[in-house]
Amino acid sequence: MCRTLSAFPTTCLERAKEFKTRLGIFLHKSELVSDTGSAGKLEWGSKHSKDSKNFSEDVLAWRESFDLLLNSKNGVAAFHAFLKTEFSEENLEFWLACEEFKKIRSATKLASRAHRIFEEFIHSEAPKEVNIDHETRELTRTNLQATTATCFDVAQGKTRTLMEKDSYPRFLKSPAYQDLVAQATAASASASSCSLAEPLCT
Repeated sequence: MCRTLSAFPTTCLERAKEFKTRLGIFLHKSELVSDTGSAGKLEWGSKHSKDSKNFSEDVLAWRESFDLLLNSKNGVAAFHAFLKTEFSEENLEFWLACEEFKKIRSATKLASRAHRIFEEFIHSEAPKEVNIDHETRELTRTNLQATTATCFDVAQGKTRTLMEKDSYPRFLKSPAYQDLVAQATAASASASSCSLAEPLCT
C-alpha cells in the first residue's frame, strides 16, 4: 500500500508547514477585492510534498518575468501585499479590474462597469487614482462615450509598464520576497528528497 501522509519524514512535513506559514505572514492573509472582481487568495492546497514542490516552483517563477507573476494567483496576492507597503496598490487593482472588465459580454453591464472603473481609478482625484498622463486620461474619457471592451487598453498598458519597470524590480529585491525565495528553494529541495525517499506503491 502507499504510505499515508503521516508516514512522511517529519522534517518534510515541517518544511512544508513552515513555508506555508511564511507565505501567509508575507501576504498578511490578504485577499485582493475590488468592485470588479477578486483575486489573490492563498492557494496552498494540501501538505503533500508534491504540492509543496509545485508551489515552490511557482514562487521561483515570479522572478523570471512579470507575465509569470501576473499569471499566478499567489503571485498577484504577494505583489499586491508588497504594493500596499508602498501605497501603490491601485495600479495593480486597476490592471486587474481591466482584465475582469474585458470578460463582460453584456453591453449594458459593460457601460456601467466602465464608468465605475473610471470613477474609481481614472477620474481626477479618484479614490484610487492611477498615475497616468493627462492625454491618456482624456482619451479614456472619450472612449467611454462608446464603451467597448478595449476602452481602457491604453491606460491599462501604461499602468502595466509602470509596474513592470518600477514596482516589479523592487518587489524582486525586497527582503520579504528574497526570504520567500530562500524558503521556496529549501522546500523544493525537501520535496524532491522526500519523493525520492518514498517507496513505490505495491
